[in-house]
Amino acid sequence: MGSIIRLDEYQRESIKKSWSKFAGNRLSVIGLTSVILVIIIAIVSPWLAPYKQSWQPFVDFANASKPPTWDYLFGTDIFGRDILSRIMYALRWDLLIVIGCLSIDVIPGTILGLIAGYFKGSWLDTVIMRVADIVLAIPGIVLALAIATLLPPTLFNSMMAIASIWWPWYSRLSYGLTCSIRNEYFVQAAELMGENPFRIMFQEILPNFFSPILTKVSLDVGWVILWTSTLSFVGLGIQEPLPSLGNMVASGSRYMPDYWWMAIFPALAIAFTIMSFNLVGDGIRDMLAVEEL
Repeated sequence: MGSIIRLDEYQRESIKKSWSKFAGNRLSVIGLTSVILVIIIAIVSPWLAPYKQSWQPFVDFANASKPPTWDYLFGTDIFGRDILSRIMYALRWDLLIVIGCLSIDVIPGTILGLIAGYFKGSWLDTVIMRVADIVLAIPGIVLALAIATLLPPTLFNSMMAIASIWWPWYSRLSYGLTCSIRNEYFVQAAELMGENPFRIMFQEILPNFFSPILTKVSLDVGWVILWTSTLSFVGLGIQEPLPSLGNMVASGSRYMPDYWWMAIFPALAIAFTIMSFNLVGDGIRDMLAVEEL
């Protein structure tokens, strides 16, 4: 029992030190606050949005193309829909794609890299990493656009187009970490004791990936949002009347500069969200930084 108490105290002290290190970076704290705000807005948008009908098939020509006013803080589009309400609701879809893509990619990509790194030089290594190299050889956004072109433009297909080309980055990261840890003494000791290779991989090596994988996930959120917006911008993502930050920028850009607010505010929402997650990623990287193995 005594050892358990000491372990708990050590864990609490470790968490306290990590948070102190994170909180010492003001930009990271600002980023975390902004991320929490974005998530809250995405969750409560159906109740918080001032004009809930604006993300549905709706036309109000009497209020069309109005500039920002107290009634419409971000103005309205050519159909009279409130841009602020549409941005709030668009965050739901964009964050849903982020969660879906990273959920699909992080675990399989990490495990594939772990297997290839542990069995380095085997046929498993050759197959897994050569496939990853082939995918990485093509610019990611180009490949995502090509895949999205072959599929009907829906929320699910946008998510799958991005997810299908994102896993190699996690495989490469996992592969490099595994190759670095593979010859450490604790791994060699487990092998000498006759431990099962898969037990060694998942119980001895994999726990050491937490810091770099978590850091990459937090930084990748911004990239997924950017790619999602790109697909929507070119008409291969979420379709009207459902709002997406990308398709809002695309439709608003047609009326620049006269109706600047239709494109500027959705673009600022994209930039704000990406910047917030990147600041959090930088803070997590610094918080979990450890000495090189």
